[in-house]
Amino acid sequence: MLPSTPQDAGSADATTDLAADPKVCCVIVNWNGWRDTLECLASLRQQDYGSLQVIVVDNGSTNDSVERIRAGFPEVQVIAAGENLGFAKGTNVGLRAGLAGGADFLWLLNNDTVCPPDTLRKLVRKAQQVPEAGLVGSVLYYMHDPARVQAWGGGAVKPWIGYTTHFTTPHQLNTNTFTTFASALARRAMLEEVGLLYEGSFMYYEDSDFCLRMQRTRWKIAIAEDTAILHKEGGSVPKGENPFMTQVITVSGLRFIRRNSRLAWLGMPVFVALRIGRRVIKGERRGVAAVLRGAMQFLREPMPS
Repeated sequence: MLPSTPQDAGSADATTDLAADPKVCCVIVNWNGWRDTLECLASLRQQDYGSLQVIVVDNGSTNDSVERIRAGFPEVQVIAAGENLGFAKGTNVGLRAGLAGGADFLWLLNNDTVCPPDTLRKLVRKAQQVPEAGLVGSVLYYMHDPARVQAWGGGAVKPWIGYTTHFTTPHQLNTNTFTTFASALARRAMLEEVGLLYEGSFMYYEDSDFCLRMQRTRWKIAIAEDTAILHKEGGSVPKGENPFMTQVITVSGLRFIRRNSRLAWLGMPVFVALRIGRRVIKGERRGVAAVLRGAMQFLREPMPS
């Protein structure tokens, strides 16, 4: 059951359609997750918005995801990447296609979400109300506990150590904050000025990295506080300690710190030490080894010019 959404603020008639709906392209990345993706697409089919295109980028699924998505939603453009590009690079494939198709806004959406029918209308309305907003975030609720906020738009990040936390109550998003890319509406003009996602993040940290980069320009983050999206936490990631993902996140975190912190020389070893320490306490020896592999992978990389 979807959570009830708050009453719209700043609008005399919340049900009034926009006179001319800007063109929106929703970009979803799928990797072997056709069940979640089909549920998400079903909710997008119910959006009460007049100009929505949907692109699914399939990141080299090894099951029949592409066939199932195309059969169930023939109106959706499916781009088969042929390999697992990771979230950032896969998303950029969809963003480029949406921009080439003339979209005014690009909606980044996780495949493990379900969106009430008024979600996109509320996101676009917020973007129109706040013209300096390059990104409009959403309020996420747990799929298994729809009354509980998972992320109120986004959260805070400590760039020097790569530590992030989610807000669960209303906050101003300014310095060292981010909006989660589980659902975020991006303005075309902002993307043309700031660029696309940093592809060095195979998974995780791409939203924090992008928001910090965007906030160094004229663009701001706004939150459509009346949205209520259900999100399966970590729906695309296996539960429990996964050595491959632990290594990937370690590398992504170190790259994030190097790109965004003036104290990277201090923050990077602390970041690694904390990740190892948590796993030592839990007795996760495979996790410790995965963190060390990630750190060694990072150290072997050539320094960016």
